[in-house]
Amino acid sequence: MPSVSLTDDGRFLSLDTGGGILRFHAIWLRDNATDPATRDPGNGQRLITMADLPADPRIAAAAIEGDTLVCSFAPDGPTTRFPLHWLIDHAYDRAIGAGGRGRLPESAEAWDAGLNGTVPSGDIRQMRADPSALRDWLGAIRRYGFAKVTGLPAESGALFSIVDLFGYVRETNYGRHFEVRTEVNPVNLAYTGLGLQAHTDNPYRDPVPTLQVLSCIENSAKGGENMVVDGFACARRLRAENSGMFDLLADHAARFEYAGSRGVRLTSRRPMIELAPDGELVAIRFNARSAAALTDVPFERMEAYYAAWRRFSEIIDDAAMEVTFKLSPGEAFIVDNTRVLHARKGYSGEGYRWLQGCYADKDGLLSTLAALESEMGEAA
Repeated sequence: MPSVSLTDDGRFLSLDTGGGILRFHAIWLRDNATDPATRDPGNGQRLITMADLPADPRIAAAAIEGDTLVCSFAPDGPTTRFPLHWLIDHAYDRAIGAGGRGRLPESAEAWDAGLNGTVPSGDIRQMRADPSALRDWLGAIRRYGFAKVTGLPAESGALFSIVDLFGYVRETNYGRHFEVRTEVNPVNLAYTGLGLQAHTDNPYRDPVPTLQVLSCIENSAKGGENMVVDGFACARRLRAENSGMFDLLADHAARFEYAGSRGVRLTSRRPMIELAPDGELVAIRFNARSAAALTDVPFERMEAYYAAWRRFSEIIDDAAMEVTFKLSPGEAFIVDNTRVLHARKGYSGEGYRWLQGCYADKDGLLSTLAALESEMGEAA
């Protein structure tokens, strides 16, 4: 049976769950109180600011009633109830950042070419009709950072129906969507038949579009296969090989720019490997076409930085890291543009290749997934 004990001064309590002891400070519990004066009972939003909290609160009393912890506070006196499962889920009395620098985010799984043949995919007709199919597809994107879509009409604008499953299109200077096909005098190398190195899109923006969708309308050209690479897996491989190289790319800002259209001049300053303060991987920005002159690396580290950049590029180019597939008309794929790099092999002038792309953002996707998981239980 769970039990609770207080320190003599009431600064924190210890909750014995039967599987271990978790400690919670009085200030943390008071901040997360659920009484109607602290949080709106309808939407759960806080009704107080930090200034409304006592500077030095104490736990006056604590007891377990069934599956609930009941706490009373001093000096302001409110009593609030915490479900034990909520406290366990939100416990912070643990090793923060376990796994070290370069650790994966929760729910993410690193992958390489071994994922070929088992590419996550969902049929849009099924996902519209069956919330569990949509939940599983969204969960695969959270897990792997990409997924395919089948069952689309092979027509212009069909890609918007993918974004409609979870959120909204993010419009940029390229428009609400953009065409990916051979053009004369293109404003971007994506609009040629050249092969493209694996890259993240729009690293010159702040913030970058966090999702990209590419759908196929026609694809009779020879070649032009799509490739995806797990940037997090590449960063972790670099760190395993040479932690100093990893640190150089994580600790110094690169620069990116785009000025290929009249009236547009986009620039950003971000590291190629972005980490949270606890070392968790946040984002990869890698795009050789959009790289600008480095000005934020000290003179004495510049040559080493270039060596690290070269090795990171070689890992990204390694066929052992890539998953390859060729889209047919009516198929599409979506990538987490903060994690998964995408590329294509070159294609010839014979036949025709027409894809359409658009951007969206992860907040809508993760919100939809969280709501489905809450309604239906944990993802399969």
